[in-house]
Amino acid sequence: MGEMQVPDDALYGASTERAVLNFPISGRPMPETFIRGLGLVKAACATANERLGKLDKRKAELIRQAAQEVFEGKLTSHFPVDVFQTGSGTSSNMNVNEVISNRASQLAGEKIGSRKPVHPNDDVNMGQSSNDIIPTVLHVSLAIALKEQLAPALDELAGTLQEKSDAWKEVVKIGRTHLMDATPMTLGQEFSGYAAQVNKAAARARRASDMLAELAVGGTAVGTGINCNPEFPGRVCEILSEKTGITFREADNHFEAQAGRDDCVEVAGILGTIAASLTKVANDIRLMGSGPRSGLGEIRLPATQPGSSIMPGKVNPVMSEMLVQVGIYVTGMANAAAIAGRDGHFELNVTIPLIAYALHDSINCLSNGARTFSRECVKGLEANEETCRGLVRRSLMLVTALNPHIGYDKAAEVAKQAFAEGKTLREVVLEKGLLDEKILDQVLDPMSMIAPKA
Repeated sequence: MGEMQVPDDALYGASTERAVLNFPISGRPMPETFIRGLGLVKAACATANERLGKLDKRKAELIRQAAQEVFEGKLTSHFPVDVFQTGSGTSSNMNVNEVISNRASQLAGEKIGSRKPVHPNDDVNMGQSSNDIIPTVLHVSLAIALKEQLAPALDELAGTLQEKSDAWKEVVKIGRTHLMDATPMTLGQEFSGYAAQVNKAAARARRASDMLAELAVGGTAVGTGINCNPEFPGRVCEILSEKTGITFREADNHFEAQAGRDDCVEVAGILGTIAASLTKVANDIRLMGSGPRSGLGEIRLPATQPGSSIMPGKVNPVMSEMLVQVGIYVTGMANAAAIAGRDGHFELNVTIPLIAYALHDSINCLSNGARTFSRECVKGLEANEETCRGLVRRSLMLVTALNPHIGYDKAAEVAKQAFAEGKTLREVVLEKGLLDEKILDQVLDPMSMIAPKA
């Protein structure tokens, strides 16, 4: 297609430079985690081709060495192609082929661009097509990010929430449903729910990693496997499994593996679910910490930064606000990935770079958000036990414990009268002579309502 001027210090070649000029769209290159996945897959392909006798040892070793540098993030600056590029990711596939070829030339003492001793198409891309390799990289890179990045971050947050739950087992507070007073519980019980919710989120992240186990490698152009050794995909999957600890396998149906991105759409749904979980926790914590004197004030939030440029001493729930914004963003990205997943036509989905960007960035934001929220917010939370006790004492919903003794209707009358006259439940019950004082004190003891016996 003619000559191209490529920067002297660039390891990429004409195909990459043409893509850079063709797609000056967002200024955002493909995610680093995806680029590193390109290196991992290309190294596995070189090893598979060597073991099949298709690639000589010297070339295979040079490809592996250069691909390893890509995987380690040493060559990320040489991947400038915009996210909004050819929908198959061909530009990114050629980008990595050229970088590995030129880096191999450097390692072998040859001139960059000479394609000696390693050719970007014939050697680095041997037995491959962008149409099967880019979906393969998508699955591999996402599976690694879910397993090694997101799940551990959620584990950390769940652990910090559980620590607070254990510390606050005896702190009685009023429960709330519909944002209204309900029966008592402990702050520890409430936080045990948050810990369980985030534990489930971590389990979902690991399940999502498993959903990406099928790889499209071996299908080449349209799923038929033209120009590919039949043993090649199995060998690549075996090598990738050894390298990552994730059990990858050849796709059951290569036509589905290249034409559809349903596995990624399912993962997007899981990321949206995790975002919803974290948002719920973040919102509850900022509501419980509201005040400190005119709100609920049941917990004290750590002061991470000044809350106002005009109101001295103000502390805002900035970490909750951060995590809520992450949740909103991830929900949008998950929706983008789902829409992208439907836009495959015939034998290929042509929105793969966008799916890669949306899901990788979601994983990155959720991971960083969860860790930061754990360390900068949850870890520093303090229980305001006096406020919790005071709210329990003033709550009318302790009346629920009276139901078995005086019936629902009379209990409702007591609650309404206490509210109307500004009295306590105890005062009204004794005025009406509905219960003996000793029994009443036992019935209205909040601790007896935390884990009531049948």
